[in-house]
Amino acid sequence: MSEKIVCSVVVPLYNEEEVILETYKRLKNVMESLKEPYEIIFVNDGSRDKTAIMANEICNKDKTVKLVDFARNFGHQTAITAGMDYSEGEAIVVIDADLQDLRNLFLK
Repeated sequence: MSEKIVCSVVVPLYNEEEVILETYKRLKNVMESLKEPYEIIFVNDGSRDKTAIMANEICNKDKTVKLVDFARNFGHQTAITAGMDYSEGEAIVVIDADLQDLRNLFLK
């Protein structure tokens, strides 16, 4: 039986190829430090760059990361809602790919 996911982190993405790897690394570091089961849900909102490809590569290497991939752009709020619908955590956190104030958000 797998562990119950305590926290789901939903990250809407739109043309984020320049920051997605750093976003993933920083978010993974913070989530690992919490020592609780978690998942990261990337929601690609119809990006026209390599965001979807890069997110898929991350998912293939890390089973704590999931991808919701829209074929076209539906907007930020729809991306958030889709990520929340797909999440399994007891708590859901939504954070943009720029990760401003990431550590402070989880430590409060």
